Amino acid sequence: MGKDELRLRANWQTVSGALAGKIETRIYSILDYLFTDTTYRITDKPKEFSRIYEDWPISIEEQQQIYNPDIAYRHGFQPDLSIENTATGKKIFVEIKRQDGWVEGLNRSAGRGNAHERLCKYFTTGLRKILDRESKIKRGLPFWIIFAGNITRDPCRVREITCWFDVYVDHFFFWRDQHPDSLCDHFIDKITHLLD
Repeated sequence: MGKDELRLRANWQTVSGALAGKIETRIYSILDYLFTDTTYRITDKPKEFSRIYEDWPISIEEQQQIYNPDIAYRHGFQPDLSIENTATGKKIFVEIKRQDGWVEGLNRSAGRGNAHERLCKYFTTGLRKILDRESKIKRGLPFWIIFAGNITRDPCRVREITCWFDVYVDHFFFWRDQHPDSLCDHFIDKITHLLD
């Protein structure tokens, strides 16, 4: 499905009342509606990586110096969403970061959260290999980060995030207006080509 066909899906008057609530739920609902009758499939809390660290190989010397429990345990991570183009098999992983920030009328300390810093795991070389393989995306990053809340206007956090992503500015979105159209437009204009 092309960009124009996706753009025509956006008839927010019919679903606007159903899109209230938690930001993750709202984003899922918006994108799920956008993808109705398309080749795109959205998954909430995908499980591909929920156990990736459990059997990660480390040296015998290292194993001898750590706690090795005799019980089974789950150790991995879970993106908030994944979006797959079922026609190509390509997938992008989505992380949603809602955080307070330093804006008008607040002290600088209002931007002290670290939700944005926790996304940095996606840039690590080990996870990038795993994410690249699972996503099948050949150019660009295998993830899309959506920011919401005052962090999207915080002068310090906006500069940090923009620096971290560098030439990959299409892979993050400051969802300032919280309107479905802007979220969908960003996906259509900046992300769909990665999944083609």
